[in-house]
Amino acid sequence: MKYLVMVQGSQADYEAMRGQASDAGPAWSEKDVQAMFAFMGEVNNDLSESGEFVDGNGLAEPARTRFVSAGKDGKPVISDGPYSETKELLAGYWVLDCESLERVTEIAARIATCPAPEGAPVYPVVIRPILDGGGDV
Repeated sequence: MKYLVMVQGSQADYEAMRGQASDAGPAWSEKDVQAMFAFMGEVNNDLSESGEFVDGNGLAEPARTRFVSAGKDGKPVISDGPYSETKELLAGYWVLDCESLERVTEIAARIATCPAPEGAPVYPVVIRPILDGGGDV
């Protein structure tokens, strides 16, 4: 079964990783950022070696995000970020091919231990099964 494993973040989190503290959390040092990248690299390497890794990436900050929806007149309505109505957005993801929900949950629990500075926001790691062919809706 394939699963989408997602981590969230806010604009303030991206700014913190660039060394800018806010009410949302402390500034990250270069050492903090490197520890996070090293941790994620280890996770990705282990998942590649086990054959469970299908795809995965970190995403650009919310300020570089765009929402597109259909207006009442059928024309697109485009909103740029960051968004006051949405504090956290998808910050990164993995597509994993795992033998069970228990296994992907084990991986998500590991991802949840990613190092961060004391006082940094903590977000849940979200697991969503990927439907194969739409027959399981």
